[in-house]
Amino acid sequence: MNIALDMMGGDFAPLEAVKGLHFYFNGKNDNSGVTIICIGDEARLSPVLSKHNLTSANIQIIHAPEIIDYHESPTKALKEKPNSSISIGFHLLATGKVDAFVSAGNTGAMLVGSMFIIKPIKGVQRPTIATLIPKVNGETCLLLDVGLNTDCKPQHLEQFAVLGSLYAQNILNINKPRVALLNIGEEEGKGDLLSQSAYPLLKNNNRIHFIGNTEGRHVLQNHSDVIVCDGFTGNVILKMLESFYDIAESRQLANDEYLRRFHYQNYGGTPVLGIAKPVIIGHGISNDKAFSKMISVAEKMVETNLCNSIKDAFHTPH
Repeated sequence: MNIALDMMGGDFAPLEAVKGLHFYFNGKNDNSGVTIICIGDEARLSPVLSKHNLTSANIQIIHAPEIIDYHESPTKALKEKPNSSISIGFHLLATGKVDAFVSAGNTGAMLVGSMFIIKPIKGVQRPTIATLIPKVNGETCLLLDVGLNTDCKPQHLEQFAVLGSLYAQNILNINKPRVALLNIGEEEGKGDLLSQSAYPLLKNNNRIHFIGNTEGRHVLQNHSDVIVCDGFTGNVILKMLESFYDIAESRQLANDEYLRRFHYQNYGGTPVLGIAKPVIIGHGISNDKAFSKMISVAEKMVETNLCNSIKDAFHTPH
């Protein structure tokens, strides 16, 4: 298995990506099955890899002299910087030279590359991004969409539910994930026109285990395993939950076992669900633990053949 890692993406590149690689390989009993293709400026990258004793056959370097900065236009940068780490990563993935691509670089460029270089799976109207939410019982819940699709139609929410359910089954090892629709009340018929129209689609979809509406007060409870909503609502929830750890830290509560689980590093990055191959997008401030987790998620997506499971689901009438 070959996983491409953008070594120049993130605020602390390439150091934290290198430390993340060290963290990842130290946590594996057998490294022989995974090769990490490190994409970046070789002059900057090689000394840091050597310093951290990362010179094995499981690590290869592909020189990328250009970087897509955060302030650049994603579409323009991908076209004008073919030798950037992100452009090369997508080229390797699109041509089958790697099995997955991981980056904490320019989010817009990662999304544009996912949509127009890797492209959506046939039948998927809107690929989506998801995040994991820590539940009070120690488990996690998948929330989607969290920002890619701010305006949605009912059938989009239905597809998010299928994508989220497949991810929960394959990656989170939940045999029969409970899927809920985020709403302002539990009763059928509640909510705006989008929620009211999406409810019957979810209820009648035999690919998912739909349990009905869930309210905001249930998001952190053990009420569901997958929660679907439009990207505007999901992003507001995500940003609010991300603040929990910062608040806990400022009030010297960050050692609380539950509150520690709100730190972004525990989840690494977000997968782009509904595209043809595995792509993981990380936070710009990603540290070593976050990079390690991103690589692990990419590895599991390849191992479980998640993208093919999604292709099968959307090619088969329900």
